Amino acid sequence: MQEILDMSFAGNDTLAWLRAAAWMVGAVVLMKIILPLVIRRISRWAVSTSTRWDDALVQALRAVRWYLIALVALHPASQELVLRANTERWMSGIATVAFFLQLGLCASAFISGWIVNVRQDSLQKDPSTTSALSILSFIGRVVAWAVLLLLLLDNLGFDVNALVAGLGIGGIAIGLALQNILGDLFASLSIVLDKPFQVGDFVVIDDFSGSVENIGLKTTRIRSLSGEILVFSNGDLTKSRLRNYKLMRERRIAFSFSMSRRATPDQVECIPQIVKDIVDRQEKTRFDRAHLIGVGESSFDFEVVYWMLVPDYTPYRDAHQAIHLKMMREFAQLGVDFAFPTRAVVFGGPEAFPITLTGDAGAPASSASSTAQSTQNLQAQSTPGNAD
Repeated sequence: MQEILDMSFAGNDTLAWLRAAAWMVGAVVLMKIILPLVIRRISRWAVSTSTRWDDALVQALRAVRWYLIALVALHPASQELVLRANTERWMSGIATVAFFLQLGLCASAFISGWIVNVRQDSLQKDPSTTSALSILSFIGRVVAWAVLLLLLLDNLGFDVNALVAGLGIGGIAIGLALQNILGDLFASLSIVLDKPFQVGDFVVIDDFSGSVENIGLKTTRIRSLSGEILVFSNGDLTKSRLRNYKLMRERRIAFSFSMSRRATPDQVECIPQIVKDIVDRQEKTRFDRAHLIGVGESSFDFEVVYWMLVPDYTPYRDAHQAIHLKMMREFAQLGVDFAFPTRAVVFGGPEAFPITLTGDAGAPASSASSTAQSTQNLQAQSTPGNAD
């Protein structure tokens, strides 16, 4: 046995070759036996949790390749042997490339696994997020591989400063050329992650309104109430003031009406209570207030506020119509009328004023009796109290 251990091969004894082989065999055994046990244990634990990070970790561990780990083990194995500088440099380089390649596979699998799990969770709520999450996964993997490539080149002895500078200048040029497209792309990611609206929501943007049908990488499509499709760039949407009615829990309704000035004080005092009773009898409504807010030139002005307990538009219009019809009937029974704009003009005074009609030549065209008759006719047509 001692003779075997003392035997030399390529400048190294048998014991040194055994230690180097132990690193290689140990790495393969670790990947073939130990790693599957660890993956099964973490998988059972990940199922019982609500977070998605552990599921992504399982995907990353499943991306481990035993042959790459065996190549990584070349580096510690080479340290057990006395090798030529050129050979040792090649073995160290192969191990470095295998290490960063395996690290990239794990990082890519982790990003993809996390994005897939998030996409499955949001698919039922917002199907349009699938495309945006896919591009987010692609961007994440590209960035991860780019960083790992730079680290690999740096570990292999290359000067990456010039490469990083060149990539920076090229990135600036590409960014300026694709400024609008990249702006809409990142705006779509902002919409997907922040969720100011989702597919199916009814939104109002400036003077436009409709239901969201699709959220794409560059544009968002909205079906207007009149039926046509409105196309907005995602960059414009993130800069606009947007109303999302889908997120509304209750709807506040305020309206006003006016009653005729012929109503008596007792009738005016009864009107708020009548309106309250009408609103309370409607389904899915909550009365807030009803007040006499002013006395106009020809009316008593009232304001009413109530809440719809559901955000849907059609039930609101049905309840609003029923309230107005019931108000018309109740006010008719009370003996008051809705007001409309009127103005009274009164002619006449304590004494009648004379009117003289002249002819073409300037001479009186009628006698005093005709003047008196004209005055009497004017007084008959303009008696006090006539409304115009």
